[in-house]
Amino acid sequence: MDWQLQAAKQRFSELVRRTLDEGPQVVTRHGKPAVVVVAADEFHRLRRGRRGFKDVLLSAPPMDDSGIVRDRRPARTVELASDLRERGR
Repeated sequence: MDWQLQAAKQRFSELVRRTLDEGPQVVTRHGKPAVVVVAADEFHRLRRGRRGFKDVLLSAPPMDDSGIVRDRRPARTVELASDLRERGR
């Protein structure tokens, strides 16, 4: 069942009961799905095994073997506003 946000707020206890009895419930705002209410057990089951961003980065292969070489030439010179004022521009 889809719940309009206002109805979900007014009948929150029923929303929770139906979530536990029937499964995830969709709450809409302005006619569009906004959130899905799920039981805590289901939420933890879905989260189990998910890796965080840090874990994904740390599991990447070492970059030493990538063959990528950094360009060591100096970057371009950028004139700052203070440099221009000193030179009278």
